[in-house]
Amino acid sequence: MKFFIDTANLAQIKEAQDLGVLDGVTTNPSLMAKEGIKGQENILKHYVDICNIVTGDVSAEVIATDFDGMVKEGEALAKLHPRIVVKIPMIKEGVKAIKYFTEKGIKTNCTLVFSAGQALLAAKAGATYVSPFIGRLDDVSTDGLSLIEDIRVIYDNFGYETQILAASVRHPMHIIECAKIGADVATCPLSAITALLKHPLTDSGLAQFLADAKK
Repeated sequence: MKFFIDTANLAQIKEAQDLGVLDGVTTNPSLMAKEGIKGQENILKHYVDICNIVTGDVSAEVIATDFDGMVKEGEALAKLHPRIVVKIPMIKEGVKAIKYFTEKGIKTNCTLVFSAGQALLAAKAGATYVSPFIGRLDDVSTDGLSLIEDIRVIYDNFGYETQILAASVRHPMHIIECAKIGADVATCPLSAITALLKHPLTDSGLAQFLADAKK
C-alpha cells in the first residue's frame, strides 16, 4: 500500500520523505489556508515546492465547480510539474472533467467520495485515484471502512485501474484496516504514519538490549 501525506506543510512533507516511506502528497484549499498560503501565485509556487521534495504524485485541487472552469484550472495545474495530479470534486461537472483529463493523459484524483456509486462513476470516467473519506463517514455513524471494501469488490469485478485512495484517515488503525481491505493508498497526517512506529514491547526490548550492551 502507498502512503501519501495529507498536508501542505513543507517541513512535515520533508520529514515523511526522509523517513523513506512516502509515495505522494494530497492537498486542498483548507490545508493551504492552514499554512497561511494565500494568493493564486503563492499557491501555485507552493505546489511546485512540494513537487520538488517528493518523488511521487502530488494532488492539487481545483476551485471551480463548472466544467470549463475545472478544465482551465486543471490544465494550468498539470503544467506546473509532471507529478501534479488534478484533484476534482465528485459532482456531475467533475465527472465530465475527469473524462476530459483522462483523454488528455492528465492524472486525476476524484475527491469527496462517500458512496460506492460515486466511486463507480469516477472509475468509468477514468480517474487515476478515487478518494473515499472514511473518517468523515465515521463522524456521521457510518462505517467508512465498509465503503472501501465495497469499492474494492466493484473495481476487482470489472478490472478498473482506478486506485482507491483512502482519505480522511485519522489514526494508525485506519491505515492497518485499509491495508487489510486492499486500499491502494492511504493519505493521512504525519502523526498517523509515525504512530505505526510505536509499540511498548519495542521500547522495552530496546531498553533491555542497551542495558545489556553496557554490561
